[in-house]
Amino acid sequence: MSLPALRRLADGTVKQVGPLTGTRVWTVPGRANRPLAAARGEPRLLEPGDHTQLCAFCENRYLETTPEKARLVGPSFERIDRVPADALHDSVAEFRRFGNLFEIVSAAYWRTNHDFHHSADVVAWAERYLAHPAGHAHIEKLAAIRAASSGTAHDLHTAAVDLVGGSHDVIVARRHVRDGATRDDELVSSGVLTPDEHAAYLAFTVASMREIADAQPYAAYVAVFQNWLRPAGASFEHLHKQLVAIDEYGPQTERELTLLEADPRLYQHAVADLSVREGLLVAATDGAVAFAGIGHRYPAFEVYSTADAHHPADHTPAQVRAMSDLVHALHAATGVLVPTNEEWHYRPAPAAAPMPWRIVLKWRVSNPAGFEGDTRVYVNTLDPWTLRQRAVDELERLRAEGAIASGIRIGDECAPGDARLHYAD
Repeated sequence: MSLPALRRLADGTVKQVGPLTGTRVWTVPGRANRPLAAARGEPRLLEPGDHTQLCAFCENRYLETTPEKARLVGPSFERIDRVPADALHDSVAEFRRFGNLFEIVSAAYWRTNHDFHHSADVVAWAERYLAHPAGHAHIEKLAAIRAASSGTAHDLHTAAVDLVGGSHDVIVARRHVRDGATRDDELVSSGVLTPDEHAAYLAFTVASMREIADAQPYAAYVAVFQNWLRPAGASFEHLHKQLVAIDEYGPQTERELTLLEADPRLYQHAVADLSVREGLLVAATDGAVAFAGIGHRYPAFEVYSTADAHHPADHTPAQVRAMSDLVHALHAATGVLVPTNEEWHYRPAPAAAPMPWRIVLKWRVSNPAGFEGDTRVYVNTLDPWTLRQRAVDELERLRAEGAIASGIRIGDECAPGDARLHYAD
């Protein structure tokens, strides 16, 4: 039985079917006004010096993370690669990239299952790092932590190479809390960054995707995501993205590739055109468009690039900035205390079918429970129209304050042409 993607019943219940996933979602009347912010304990007053050492990602604790692959410094976000252990505090990183100490897909996985060997350049970097006393001590400490967690130890040389050459990276912002914060709940989310800071953060992530894929020839895909706050899966309440190379596409991408065989303009027809018909355009820039998503387990925004490129790294700087400005604005509209997942989707390099780059921002404001497990019907507290109106109202307020990028068209300022996707042109 084919069900419509979106319909409202006589009693006000909204039923949805995800156009790309087939996920069934209900929004029942009377639940939309529940609080969105995650429950927290009483905020703690910060002591002098706390700002820079609240967690292992903070700037006074650089040696608690793996050797740094790159950092961006200064107001122009100059990139510095492979900072030695004894020079970590010679500059302050606005954003820094390093390997995840607790990888989802480990270096040993690639070595054992694919006979992968690190490049001579990576091996030489590991040897240089080990040759300095500060680097040696750093590697020795991290290798012991990783061995204890995995139950597998390696000689120090192998451990060093794996620590600098892994394919699961983290990109971390400088601030845990706002400059001048007095309490530990004055956090810095993506929306607290300035538009320029967020643009540097997102462009750094795009460049890192390509570098990870180039370094790992057996990767079919690099998953990119951001978990904000513990209910959304974050280990630390410190802004960071993760990039994980995997050797398959994953079932969602495989499903979309199958759907594309029947309709190469799937995303235009099933998502963009549907969103225009249902009045779900949230905002647009010259290069990207945001919709209130249909058929998500959680309230979700979908931000699509309208460029003809498929991989984020194939976008021009202006096209990347267009995506960044919309994603940043939606994070700002979401607020600091709402748990969120940010998920990136794009065409895998080996795939032939055209696919647009899109970023999905989900509000993790409910927990699927027995009803969802029993029926595979998910209860989402906000229907897409309500979500759209909440976002539009907040975006207009933020624009009036100058807190988001200029040039964003909001709500009814958007035209159907803003939803024209060019990925299949």
